[in-house]
Amino acid sequence: MSKYEIPYINLIIRTFAERFQMTRQAAYAYLQKHQGLAFLIEFYDVEHLQDPEETVDDLIVKCQQQGGTLVC
Repeated sequence: MSKYEIPYINLIIRTFAERFQMTRQAAYAYLQKHQGLAFLIEFYDVEHLQDPEETVDDLIVKCQQQGGTLVC
């Protein structure tokens, strides 16, 4: 993992938490459980070029595919 990925992932976790009005810890746990963090790491090269809100939209789809129940 590059030194740029960690701040980026932190930004996305904060953005995700704000969208769903949850704590950052709860957002992290949700994304970990439903493969959202793995998605961010795997597709960092593409996702970091998008607006963070668009990345959260992508995460919602990915997490729903893995059994997540949060909806926009």
